[in-house]
Amino acid sequence: MAARISSLFLVCVWLSLTGASPAMATDGGDASPAPVILILGDSLSAAYGIDQRDGWVQLLEQRLRQRGLPQRVFNASVSGETSSGGLRRIGPLLRRHRPDIVVIELGANDGLRGLPVSAMRANLERIIEASRQAGARVLLVGMRLPPNYGFRYTKQFEDSYRQLARQHDIGLVPFLLEGVGADLANMQADGLHPIAEVQPRLLENVWEYLRPMLE
Repeated sequence: MAARISSLFLVCVWLSLTGASPAMATDGGDASPAPVILILGDSLSAAYGIDQRDGWVQLLEQRLRQRGLPQRVFNASVSGETSSGGLRRIGPLLRRHRPDIVVIELGANDGLRGLPVSAMRANLERIIEASRQAGARVLLVGMRLPPNYGFRYTKQFEDSYRQLARQHDIGLVPFLLEGVGADLANMQADGLHPIAEVQPRLLENVWEYLRPMLE
């Protein structure tokens, strides 16, 4: 009995050191790690300016639990993140969490800073390739820019998401802020980040394309 308690203690210590989640899903009586959905995003997915519990990613976690689905969500979103920052982080995240699905919500900060679309696209492509090589399926979340950035730049920016999705045969959420971004009443004082009340709409925009992947 003492030996069993000691072994259990060592397992718990290992889990705490590695950051592994003890959440398990069962299949046929054999315990196995629950499949992970990794969200790699920026402030739009990091619940910037609102309570973390109100953000669309946390609402996704709640929906999975309510529907009895086995997936667990790990939110690796960071406010201010660019596609190059996501590229630097994706390797360690894939090794640590071994996700079944990677949701990539990046690029908005590249566009707002006027960075070259070609560089953003190359970074996103490498994130997609790394995720697929690690055995994960990928859902890309598209973004759009305000028209004041110029027609040519905004069109190239928006088109890059469709091109990547088509080239790599992956899922695409056309626009995360669909039905939200055009109305300033839905946004915080900065005009860039959605308020808590419209986060469920962001979830619906993602859920439409994520749900088939869960089946």
